[in-house]
Amino acid sequence: MADTTIRRMTGRPVTVEPAIVVGAGAAGLAAAYALMKAGVPTAILEKESRLAEPWHRRHRQLHLNTHRDLSSLPGVSYPAGTPAFPHRTLVIRHLNEFSETHGLPVEFGVAVEKIAFEGDHWAVLTSAGPRLARHVVIATGRDRQPFIPEWKGMKGFAGRIVHAADFGDAKDYAGQKVLVVGAGNSGFDALNHLADIDTAAIWLSARNGPALLPKRIGQIAVHRLSPFMARLPLRVADAAIAATQRLVFGDLTKFGMPPAPAGGASRLTSDYTAIAADDGAVSAIKSGKIIVVPAIREFARDGVILANGNLIHPDIVIAATGYRTGLEQMVGKLGVLDSKGVPLFNGGQADPNLPGLWFTGMRPSIRGCFANASIMAKAIAKRIGSAGVSRQSGASG
Repeated sequence: MADTTIRRMTGRPVTVEPAIVVGAGAAGLAAAYALMKAGVPTAILEKESRLAEPWHRRHRQLHLNTHRDLSSLPGVSYPAGTPAFPHRTLVIRHLNEFSETHGLPVEFGVAVEKIAFEGDHWAVLTSAGPRLARHVVIATGRDRQPFIPEWKGMKGFAGRIVHAADFGDAKDYAGQKVLVVGAGNSGFDALNHLADIDTAAIWLSARNGPALLPKRIGQIAVHRLSPFMARLPLRVADAAIAATQRLVFGDLTKFGMPPAPAGGASRLTSDYTAIAADDGAVSAIKSGKIIVVPAIREFARDGVILANGNLIHPDIVIAATGYRTGLEQMVGKLGVLDSKGVPLFNGGQADPNLPGLWFTGMRPSIRGCFANASIMAKAIAKRIGSAGVSRQSGASG
């Protein structure tokens, strides 16, 4: 999609904008704020009709696993009386207040379909027409598309299969036999809520054991230590996380939990696996309310066959099996994604062969997504600002 094509479509020269941010979640808003503060005029394109749409869609019990003091964006605080781990409604309020306070120019209902490099700027094909920009910041999120594996026989299963993103109200699982697949962050979130419900049975199918921390140790919110942990060498952070997990929970392999394949901090950087937070699930595992079972081999009509050959009969299977970025259509031909669709660089990193392309919010951080959003935003703004982008804008052709 060259400039001449856009000229034919619009009938006029097309202004090359200094910067476009794609996505108005925490990472996108933080990036736009940092760019505008650095003097870079910025447009924000958001495909939804309102801010925080993913938070609106998540289940009603959802709270952050990160502490409120480390989960705010610049210049805006949570209201007095906010609990240590804010409810999703407070997160929605916070994002809206941040956008309004800083006058961020979000254009709603504009989906970016594809971007292409045009030598010294980017062509951005959107649902509202083409745009040109010197810099494009992709901030559409690492959990854009829920992912469920194609298990053998799953289409013939008589029960329900839902992704953890569609967990719904925990009370709806009362009296049900529930299988949670995946012992990561979203799996433990579901288990933490199910532990308080009078279910008929709960199984946890775990292929790998998690890096797992409690939300609190006594009166101390564990996440408040994350800025210190983030500065440690990986092997030291791995050891600290493992020691804390063992001290607080004991040896969970005694209850059928597989060992973790690597340290918690290392997995954050190698395969982007977030550290899980316990808020009652471990006690339920130890009491026998939650039974840890092997990985799924295949589905049968009336149940699930496990790797050890045993058959269980859940009414509902909750697939806590992660997410995908869904970036293949937008940037898949640029060679910037790994085999799982995760960008190869993030924050202030860039590909020298594709100047002006940036990603943010695409990898988990021990600090949490909000604190990391601000850090990545400042890094991007510094790189773009140093290029003098505000002086480069103008008409194309």
